[in-house]
Amino acid sequence: MAVDEFGIIWSDKNLQFAMFCIIFNPIYWNVVARLNYYTKFLEKIFESKKIACSVFAVTIILLGFYRDWLFTIAMKSQPANPMFDSLIVHCLGWLLIAIGTSLVLSAFFALGFYGCFLGDYFGILLPEKVTAFPFNIFNNPMYFGSFLNFLGTSLLYNSESGIFLSILVALVYSGMLIFET
Repeated sequence: MAVDEFGIIWSDKNLQFAMFCIIFNPIYWNVVARLNYYTKFLEKIFESKKIACSVFAVTIILLGFYRDWLFTIAMKSQPANPMFDSLIVHCLGWLLIAIGTSLVLSAFFALGFYGCFLGDYFGILLPEKVTAFPFNIFNNPMYFGSFLNFLGTSLLYNSESGIFLSILVALVYSGMLIFET
């Protein structure tokens, strides 16, 4: 398999599956949430807004785990860059993961379960707009935090393909914001 100038093997099926999942997941949760908003199909199936949203959340979580696993498999199947194999780069990776995880968790606690998993598309509304940390600093702390987690993990794996996939995550999430407003 040929490695390009960025150290990426584009013909690698693991990389391609990871790319597909990175693109598919946010499309899935946006399309299904909007479809439910307009048709209430999940609420009709489960006869409850909260159960429907909870089942939907489980699918999002499982797809997220699958995407993360594919991301790791893709990085392991690609060449590592020995220039990234340094204490400074690895410390930066851990720092990005710590910041990213803090943003994701604090946003989850600020929004609550249903707020985090698109409960508003199921008619489960928060009493008011969340303006506490991290929303007082970032408009989309879960997306930004997820990007930082992917990027930090890429640095720990010395992976140029991981950095590419992290940028793809950021681009896809940025594109999804158009549909979520």
